[in-house]
Amino acid sequence: MNAVVLGIGNTILTDEAAGVRTVEAMEQAYRMPSNVLIIDGGTSGMEMIEDLSNLDFLLVVDVVKTGAVPGTLVKISGSEIPVFFRDKLSPHQIGLPDVLASLELLDAIPKEIVVLGVEPISLELGIEMTDTIAATIPQLMAMAVDELTVRGYVLEPLVAAAV
Repeated sequence: MNAVVLGIGNTILTDEAAGVRTVEAMEQAYRMPSNVLIIDGGTSGMEMIEDLSNLDFLLVVDVVKTGAVPGTLVKISGSEIPVFFRDKLSPHQIGLPDVLASLELLDAIPKEIVVLGVEPISLELGIEMTDTIAATIPQLMAMAVDELTVRGYVLEPLVAAAV
């Protein structure tokens, strides 16, 4: 059972960095089992096709524009996924819909896809997320860990070094 946790976003557009920052936090907090790959996808596109081929589970972490209150956490799965990608709720042009369409044509689409996201406040140029969105990173990480855990993936917490 192979899985990928894919954090996507542009780290120079304030809150757009939430997906990338979430997977960075996961890498610092957990040792992943050998069958789980964490990818900082940034604003990548078709170059991810090999890493996303024939997965059992793809977990995408991103910012999403749904019209909800900024800071609202969102989970999109199942039949909502095609609608999510058709409507381009994510503000950047990562090309993930194109990657998934290509994987489908190659008969290599992940068996299950879940998108976890947060409604952004700002997508202005800047390297610091707004406080509200930065505060959701631990919650997004916990949601991601839960999604993996319920599917049988065992993440090992890393022990913080003594101060």
